[in-house]
Amino acid sequence: MASPMITVSPDEVEISAIRAQGAGGQNVNKVSSAVHLRFDIRASSLPEPIKERLLALADQRITGEGVVVIKAQTSRSQEANRAEALQRLNELVNSVAVPPKPRRPTKPTYGSKQRRLEGKSQRSAIKAGRGKVSE
Repeated sequence: MASPMITVSPDEVEISAIRAQGAGGQNVNKVSSAVHLRFDIRASSLPEPIKERLLALADQRITGEGVVVIKAQTSRSQEANRAEALQRLNELVNSVAVPPKPRRPTKPTYGSKQRRLEGKSQRSAIKAGRGKVSE
């Protein structure tokens, strides 16, 4: 079953250019090529179930107010960083697009219980044989 692809509208995303961190010489000091993406989950046009699953995620990119913050700075080009940030946002949204299957609790079979107990008794016999030898 293919998962439904959900794309976030670029109108709902706030993108700002910032200076990148790290090595890169003079280019890093002069050019604001890194991109800071902010996406408000609650104010978005996403379906309600997806919003709830996104807000329930324990992801460090989601703030307490329900805003996704993504920083992209791998490329020297601002456009490439913008595209990467949008792609990461779409991947995050699509990761919760399919609802998780509910877990149905099961009981171990009679045979598996017997095999477990047999293994325990064999191990017990091995350990019992390691004791002191009485004459």
